[in-house]
Amino acid sequence: MATHLFVYGSLAFADVWNNVVRGRYRSEPAHLDGYRRFAIRGETYPGIVGPAAGGVPGRVYRDVDHDDLERLDRFEGDDYRRIEVTITVPDSGERLSACTYLYLPADRCAAHDWDAAAFERDALAEFLQRYPPPRDG
Repeated sequence: MATHLFVYGSLAFADVWNNVVRGRYRSEPAHLDGYRRFAIRGETYPGIVGPAAGGVPGRVYRDVDHDDLERLDRFEGDDYRRIEVTITVPDSGERLSACTYLYLPADRCAAHDWDAAAFERDALAEFLQRYPPPRDG
């Protein structure tokens, strides 16, 4: 069964997403209420924790297949758990059920929010070198 997936960090960048998944999926901006996105100390990627005041901007990829969800689970690793949430698509106002990745070691979160523009400017190229496309076909 295909699943919608809300991404809010490195996976919101097409180059990173395409290094992880094999399928091609429709995506659009989306928003998750009731969570907060933090920088993680010593890392360039973020984590979300909740419940928290505020919300998180990101993208929703629609109808992600099982094999790609498994690839994404491996990419996220043990520090993240895939959970089901309700998101909003701002352009249409549509609310839909989607999965996202909750960051588990909340004590590693920095006191400040993650800066997507700084990631793109300062860390994306190196991140892509550290996480090349998998060779599993």
